[in-house]
Amino acid sequence: MITLDCAQLSDEWFSARAGNPGASSFDKIITTKGAPSKQAHLYMCELAAEAITGVKTEGYTNDAMQRGIELEPEAIEFYEFAKGVTVERVGLCYKDEDKKFHASPDGLIGEDGLIELKCPMSKTHVSYILDGKMPTAYFQQVQGQLLVTGRKWVDFMSYYTGLKPFIIRVEPNKEFHKALSAQLDQFAYALAATIRELKGK
Repeated sequence: MITLDCAQLSDEWFSARAGNPGASSFDKIITTKGAPSKQAHLYMCELAAEAITGVKTEGYTNDAMQRGIELEPEAIEFYEFAKGVTVERVGLCYKDEDKKFHASPDGLIGEDGLIELKCPMSKTHVSYILDGKMPTAYFQQVQGQLLVTGRKWVDFMSYYTGLKPFIIRVEPNKEFHKALSAQLDQFAYALAATIRELKGK
């Protein structure tokens, strides 16, 4: 694993992500079943444009998402106290020197772990607690983080002030990782070819 030490949401962080597939968007490349996603082509077009212009496409944000960003330090502090650990913040993680794709986990824990934090609306948080399992919506992201970093586990945590947190430990799904690796290689190859075509080379 190779890390880029910069603050998440900084100009350097956005610049490094431009044109490079990230774990938070791996669901646009592969489904939970390991099949190619129908969103892959448009996502590739988006990344190709970013790679050439150097400008990261603006993502959708709303009040709930902004609230989540503001709550993150509080949630991290809670997790550190509850688990008796120190969370090491990191900008970007790459699997290897090729840097064909990346992950931006919310923190590294020791030598083996990661934390992925969500601060959703109260009703969503309660639904996570009642379901008692890893939310399917984040399956590709979390498994992608494990693939990129080579870590042994991710603690997925949902946090809402005044309610008990939801924390579940997720380990690598080896079968999914095989499919994900294959799809990422194919996607990266197609992306590079698209960029060359757009540059007229």
